[in-house]
Amino acid sequence: MEKTTKQEFEERLAQIVERGADVTADTWMREIEVEYGRVPLIFKRMGERPEVLISHLLYKGTVAQTSPLDPKYVELISLAVGAALKCPHCTGYHMQAALKMGASREEILEVILLAGMISNSSVLANSYRIFDEKMDRCMPCEPKNVSKIKSRRKTVSLKKK
Repeated sequence: MEKTTKQEFEERLAQIVERGADVTADTWMREIEVEYGRVPLIFKRMGERPEVLISHLLYKGTVAQTSPLDPKYVELISLAVGAALKCPHCTGYHMQAALKMGASREEILEVILLAGMISNSSVLANSYRIFDEKMDRCMPCEPKNVSKIKSRRKTVSLKKK
């Protein structure tokens, strides 16, 4: 009989309790280094507090392991998010992971292009909303202030001549 995700998770928790946080964190860090060739800086810093690293990796691992998406697509999506958030370390790490999961060069380039397109749209949409919100409130007073400033500038420049 195949184990359920919940059973696997409970076994993992029992193993953590049995080994202890320090040993578990060290073991997981070594496994990450073997699998990906390096340990991301955030994991190294979290590793200074093993309970934080373990909590983070449990959450991350459980989300990825229970996803109905193919692991390659999980990494491609993670790559896109890292790129959109302008995180070079996340982008590089997930690019490497996506390659290990079978992503092609063309798929990675497409994901980067899509991340850029969505990031650009997000910047525009957010900025235009702020513009509309602020300008709707300020528009009635804007022409008065602008004309006063312009007339003051003219007066000052005429006095200097």
